[in-house]
Amino acid sequence: MCAAVYVLSTVTGYVLTSALLLKCPNLLHRKKRETFVSKHISHRGGAGENLENTMTAFKHAVDVGTDMLELDCHLTKDEQVVVSHDGDLQRTCGINTNISDVTYSELPPYLCRLGVTFQRECFCEGGEDKRIPLLRDVFDAFPNTPVNIDIKVNNDTLIKKVSELVVKYDREHLTVWGNASNQIVKKCYKENPHIPVLFSLPRVLQLLGLFYTGLLPFVPIKEQFLEIPMPSIITKLQDPSRLTRGQRFIAWLADTLLMRKALFDHLTARGIQVYIWVLNDEDDFQRAFDLGATGVMTDFPTKLKDFMDRNNFLI
Repeated sequence: MCAAVYVLSTVTGYVLTSALLLKCPNLLHRKKRETFVSKHISHRGGAGENLENTMTAFKHAVDVGTDMLELDCHLTKDEQVVVSHDGDLQRTCGINTNISDVTYSELPPYLCRLGVTFQRECFCEGGEDKRIPLLRDVFDAFPNTPVNIDIKVNNDTLIKKVSELVVKYDREHLTVWGNASNQIVKKCYKENPHIPVLFSLPRVLQLLGLFYTGLLPFVPIKEQFLEIPMPSIITKLQDPSRLTRGQRFIAWLADTLLMRKALFDHLTARGIQVYIWVLNDEDDFQRAFDLGATGVMTDFPTKLKDFMDRNNFLI
């Protein structure tokens, strides 16, 4: 009987303490310093309105008033850091070769028409700007705009050169970098711990485990940005009638586990920004902000800006 009472009192104390610290994490953790807060994030510069990852796309997004540019980096054969999502040039340029196998001067222009990855049956028609830019071009053009960098390959030289560019342009306080790969994120943090890092996929899964066991309020976190998809948008990326029952169940389960307001509120109270991607419809914009997300990443920066203006979101 005494043992049962002891166990019950211990579990009750743990649950109550965890619940208190989940609501008030600053009782245990100092809030991380936020050098910028991004609500409006332009995915690949706004791939639904201009050719992805081009200077024209970035300029348009900044002119609209975006808080942050999201982009992807690769390394050319002559070790130039370029802004491109794909490592090969087949989809974007129609040439079956890898960026790492050609010099920057040999890179072909983008095709005139590219599919928008996160919008079903949607294509973007390009204008005159079809050049794959250098990362330094972006830093030169937008010195005061925060940039979210996805390091696309596990390449030590790429990580080192991106870090050197960030330092050269005095952008450690305006940059976040990382990848779904935990190995890449660890290398980024080791290379330059002054540049904030994103949660990798294994760390997101660990975060969920800590949250659902009640341990999260007790655990220190080095990352400053949680960047996650909204799983429910799978029905907008694929024809719902073509999804199997298993796929629909997995999407529902992932959405239920991941889209938790209590989790987002706890993280933001600790100074960890929560970005949800890639949302292109107003109902998804609204849901993300209702859940407490710090920011939304979109292919349509003008649409998101109009939505935020109508609903009195500050940008």
